[in-house]
Amino acid sequence: MIAVASAVSMQDMAEQVNSMQTSWTAKAPVDRFGSFDDVKVLLGAKLKTDADYVEVLSARPAFLQTFTGDIPTDWDVRTAFPDCSDVTGHIGDQSSCGSCWAFGSTMAFNDRHCIATGDHTFLSTEDTTANCGFLHCLSMGCNGGHPGAAWQWFASSGVVTGGGYEMTGQGATCAPYSLAPCAHHVPATEKYPACPSDEYPTPSLSQCSESAYAKDYKSDKIQAASSYDMSCGALSQSGCLEKIQRDMIQYGSATVAFTVYEDFPTYKSGVYKHVSGSQLGGHAVRLIGWGVENGEDYWLVANSWNEQWGDNGTFKIARGTNECGIEGNVQAGTASASTVV
Repeated sequence: MIAVASAVSMQDMAEQVNSMQTSWTAKAPVDRFGSFDDVKVLLGAKLKTDADYVEVLSARPAFLQTFTGDIPTDWDVRTAFPDCSDVTGHIGDQSSCGSCWAFGSTMAFNDRHCIATGDHTFLSTEDTTANCGFLHCLSMGCNGGHPGAAWQWFASSGVVTGGGYEMTGQGATCAPYSLAPCAHHVPATEKYPACPSDEYPTPSLSQCSESAYAKDYKSDKIQAASSYDMSCGALSQSGCLEKIQRDMIQYGSATVAFTVYEDFPTYKSGVYKHVSGSQLGGHAVRLIGWGVENGEDYWLVANSWNEQWGDNGTFKIARGTNECGIEGNVQAGTASASTVV
């Protein structure tokens, strides 16, 4: 890591990063954030390295890797399972709410559910944000939560159908995300109006918000068949990374969490490595693949800051060095054709 003083603005930060000619290219996200404080609102993942981290998970099985073939140099869940590309290719928008932990977990489960069952229905980040509470997820909704515990909640309680804010009013699912996408202190557009001056309050959900939907809340729940931790710790790094890859080849996307620094919001392309700025918080996202670019091994990740951020809503981050702690916070589970309560 290169120690460099924090820039006074995102534009300064982007110029600073690009002047280093590192492995990635930065650009001030003028269509997304006005300041670093706007980013902090969205960072709600509890990390294992946090001083106040509490392990709330009950004993869970070792992950159920069964793929024994060769691991490809490049792999992307969107092309590996083309029949589910409408689900796996979807980029979420958590709006002005620290629900990244709910998006990173729910959308990864959504990918695995589609791959296992052929069901293309979108699952509800709203339900996870509202109802995987402090007891289950160390969750305070829009104020943060525990992505690993969310996976355990999927296995024990299940999550209803939902999808993004754009599905509101269609009556196709139980509970679409109720918080509208918005622009954080940057010029508003018709698609992304100005965010509220304060963070949205955590949504409340006890019944399906879509009155035209055919099922009730309880009968709409979809459960994971299992949940497990794939974080690299006691295992050797190379062996652990290989097991994560084999699990993903077999089942699909996983959930990862990492520390966000001030340079990360300016990411535009290339393989991200932290080079400048101080910590902003913990962030949970959806791991969708890996590859090699200009000799740099990377993980391919889908963010939940809409498609205008980064590389069409995705980013690449260095693989094999536990960059920003990303390989020490990996969660997943399995889905099956018999997962409806």
